[in-house]
Amino acid sequence: MITALNLIDLQTGLPNTGLTAHEHVGFELGWDYAHYRVSPPAPYAQEPSPLRDGVLAGQAAFGTRTLAATRHVRKWLQLRLHAWLRGRSVELVQVTPNYLHQIDASHCPITRIALSSATSEASDASVDRVRNDAGYAAGNLAVMSTKANHAKAAFGFRDAQRFVQQIEAEQRSGLGGLSAEQWSRVAVLCSFVEPLPHDDACALPLRVLPPNRLRLFNPAQALQAFVSQQLLKPGWSQRISRFEELLPGKALRRDFRSFFMTLLPRVIEAGRAGDAVHARWAIEDAWRASLVQQRWTRFARQLDAVQCEALLARAAARKLGATGLLPLTDASSTDGWNLATRGYLAHAANVAPGGTPRDQRQQQLAW
Repeated sequence: MITALNLIDLQTGLPNTGLTAHEHVGFELGWDYAHYRVSPPAPYAQEPSPLRDGVLAGQAAFGTRTLAATRHVRKWLQLRLHAWLRGRSVELVQVTPNYLHQIDASHCPITRIALSSATSEASDASVDRVRNDAGYAAGNLAVMSTKANHAKAAFGFRDAQRFVQQIEAEQRSGLGGLSAEQWSRVAVLCSFVEPLPHDDACALPLRVLPPNRLRLFNPAQALQAFVSQQLLKPGWSQRISRFEELLPGKALRRDFRSFFMTLLPRVIEAGRAGDAVHARWAIEDAWRASLVQQRWTRFARQLDAVQCEALLARAAARKLGATGLLPLTDASSTDGWNLATRGYLAHAANVAPGGTPRDQRQQQLAW
């Protein structure tokens, strides 16, 4: 058995550097459990492990000088335990209890049911890695119901699209617990964090708005969300007019106006005047109309990815955004995602750690 004593360097008080990555992560997790005076769930609190050693060492170090365990602290510890048991990586510089608070949601973006907490029901909120070949890292996480998370599993954009087509072709009520409409939302959610050819990104309807702090890899979708979310806050008419002035050429402005005036009445009809949640749904539902998507595609394909980025940058400089938009460099967009090991700790994936592979050159955008 590894004891707490030999896991700690007696001179520095830090975990012994001779540990494997998995042992080190487990010890740090146990230390944080003790720091917040939270007991790990059985049997992990009793069975010999690096996690239990971290708990014992933390209890000896902190005594009663512990921190308050808020709901998001408990969710943070639970997420890390779940990841550790599966050998998944968690980036801890940005993924903090405060980060989980920022991405929290009242309703599931896929099923639209109200989210519960710790009820062991399918409606319980869970944190999903949107891109399954990446770890638990900032920009790759979204809160959804346990039901949606379990159905989504390891499936990605192309899988979800295929499920929609299969349900519609076979006239089924659903597949894997989700309807065709819900799978279409899964598809769009996954597409945000998967680099797509520009023309393909222009052709996708915005069936779900990007959750807070998600990173958008496709500039056309970032522009699409930027314009759509204008309708979430008062003053959208003035902001849209000022945005239109940024467009080069009368033909492009005309096509943009045609698109927006097709989107707007459908949003109003769907109930834009409701609360914040229903306002988001009204915008998403307006994208069901094929004419909205056709006119958006016609407009967006006149721009390339670089031009979409430039438009967003100019709009942000003029403070035309209804929500925050942060451009990220190519190097930092997947920082901590561990794509080289498909989201696993290096030892667990049996892959040497290395640089993040990059398929695209443009900046990514954090929502």
